[in-house]
Amino acid sequence: MNDIKLALLGSPGAGKSDSLYHKRLSIDGRQLNLEVFDPCSQSSEARCILEEPVDWADGFVVVYNISDRTSFINAKNILRQIREARMDNCKGEVEVPVCLVGNKQDLCHVRQVREDEGRCLAQENRCHFQEVSAAESYQDIANLFTQLIRQVMDHLKYRADRRRYSGSKSMAKLINNVFGKRRKSV
Repeated sequence: MNDIKLALLGSPGAGKSDSLYHKRLSIDGRQLNLEVFDPCSQSSEARCILEEPVDWADGFVVVYNISDRTSFINAKNILRQIREARMDNCKGEVEVPVCLVGNKQDLCHVRQVREDEGRCLAQENRCHFQEVSAAESYQDIANLFTQLIRQVMDHLKYRADRRRYSGSKSMAKLINNVFGKRRKSV
């Protein structure tokens, strides 16, 4: 059974809760233990300290409120922090699955962040983007998480395959160093 850990990040009031969720589920016939951590919503500060969730998480959902420009600016800062922390902690590996979510689509009549601004920010950060209304559509949220979990599973498989390949190359180098280069038999 695979463990998938997601961090749900964004400003307080962007439409997140303040909990650690555990759930067993099946996606594409694979049994998973899913943990979703929301470290920032209990803080009243605009900036959220991310070191622990960045190291802990396999993927991220960064949420902003489309009717709150400040939450969008905070989401932009969080995306930057994810990039920087991953670059520092993961030997340059920044291609971790991330989804940028514009929430509260049901409040479009008081919109402060245009949809194309969210799309552009997602493109700049090479992540998925979606606008939703968590209050109105459970299915959109479920589909968003399912898509992100699939990306995380692919990413974890890619990393494991890469480690396995580089490990076998390292072993070959070690053998060559210990026993010398292979010589052609005469």
